[in-house]
Amino acid sequence: MEETPSFLRPFVLTPPDHDAEREANLDWYRPDGDTPRPAVILVHGGPMPPGTSPTPRDWPVFRGYGSLLASLGSIAVTAEHRLQVVVGPDGPFADYPTAAQDVADAVDRVRADPRVDPERIALWFFSGGGLLSTDWLRQRPEWLRAVALTYPLLAPLPEWGIDPRFAPAAAIAEAGRPVPPLLLTRVGLERHMLSEPVAVFLRAAGDNGVPVDVLDVPNGQHGFDMLDHTDESRQAVEKAATWITERLRGQR
Repeated sequence: MEETPSFLRPFVLTPPDHDAEREANLDWYRPDGDTPRPAVILVHGGPMPPGTSPTPRDWPVFRGYGSLLASLGSIAVTAEHRLQVVVGPDGPFADYPTAAQDVADAVDRVRADPRVDPERIALWFFSGGGLLSTDWLRQRPEWLRAVALTYPLLAPLPEWGIDPRFAPAAAIAEAGRPVPPLLLTRVGLERHMLSEPVAVFLRAAGDNGVPVDVLDVPNGQHGFDMLDHTDESRQAVEKAATWITERLRGQR
């Protein structure tokens, strides 16, 4: 029997189901009521091989996060982006600039929606999407109330040929407005190529006086929220969702 791909494994929680409203590359999960709500934009990882099916917004894990955040009172929007491996004149590379523009466009569309409070936005990055946090950690718009990073990639892998602009640790070291509240969910069974950049990021934050709330999942794998159906995993997801919800409500 063929093994189920990891990205099709069930979410570790079973929140009340909220059907997604599909609009182009965005899936919206909305709580009941007409009052403008804060919004969390979920940014998946990659790079994805062309033709990956189903695409991330149809994975159980992102449907689960969307429903969970909606049940806590925020609008959740899964933004699909075009982070793929592209073959260029110098060989294959991960197309982060295109994906970054897709995320920026998604943020603009979410903030312009009348159902959304445009001054209360959070961004939640997962896995290879972690590098896409760079521009936001540099720009630090006042309406960006929180940034969450879950088992993130925080430094380019050399073989991907990624534009060196995508460097979260360098971004938080730059002068400017205060960095928005940060949550980093770190798994204990992470691969070294991902865990070491996380350590570098946290050192850069400490050296520059940038507070980071770290949520450790000691027995968690990369993708623990779909792979490790344990109390530890469930509690970590609940804590992260509660953290981001509280920041959107102005509770620090």
